[in-house]
Amino acid sequence: MEEKELKTSVGQRVAITIIAIAMLGSMIAGYVAIVLNGGKTAALDDTAGIGNDKIAAYEAAYDEKKAAFKEVSKGDFDKFIQYRSEVKAYNETAANEGVLQTKDLLIGDGRELADGDTDYLAYYIGWCADETIFDSSFDDDKNPTAFKSAINASQGMIEGWNAGVVGMRLGGIRRITMSGDLAYGNTTEICGGYNKPLRFLVMAVANEGALKAAASEVDLAYMKLMYAYYGIDYDAEMGS
Repeated sequence: MEEKELKTSVGQRVAITIIAIAMLGSMIAGYVAIVLNGGKTAALDDTAGIGNDKIAAYEAAYDEKKAAFKEVSKGDFDKFIQYRSEVKAYNETAANEGVLQTKDLLIGDGRELADGDTDYLAYYIGWCADETIFDSSFDDDKNPTAFKSAINASQGMIEGWNAGVVGMRLGGIRRITMSGDLAYGNTTEICGGYNKPLRFLVMAVANEGALKAAASEVDLAYMKLMYAYYGIDYDAEMGS
């Protein structure tokens, strides 16, 4: 499996977007609050604007969609988890100097992703030079048992990701190492600072069929739950 290196111009490294499910800005803040609280809700008071019974209903709905997604994505999980051991510490300086490096660990049997192609779903692990995982598709980063979700690439990825998946075949697994300016640059503090290089393990899969439906449903259920945690009844507001 050949190690590849890509040099890019400064102009090509300017555009940076967030790797995440598309949400309203306030809901991103909500997500951070939940993550920092270990995935659990903070105590809600009478000013929340939505009853605890309604919140419990949204939690139950999210659990149901997670279970459905877990079932549909089980085959992909069983394949991806075999490469969990790829999450290792790496040299930060060398990673920054390398700009963008990719290594195919498993060649997929699906179509090849072209430059600018965003019609796919992806499972991933993202980690820092010291081996710290900052995000992943797993239900638990240390002892994963299933995927909690899949990223829809059409919702916006950082530049290093977009360039790193070019030439990858759906169903395959690729390791992508990117310099800090291809990741979050000066815009976001991650891995203990700014302009930090990142490494991802990515499995790209077709955005179709039962998986597409399950991924969309679990994302929507999660968003509704985030609204509920901040006192907004999504269904009532949207008239559904």
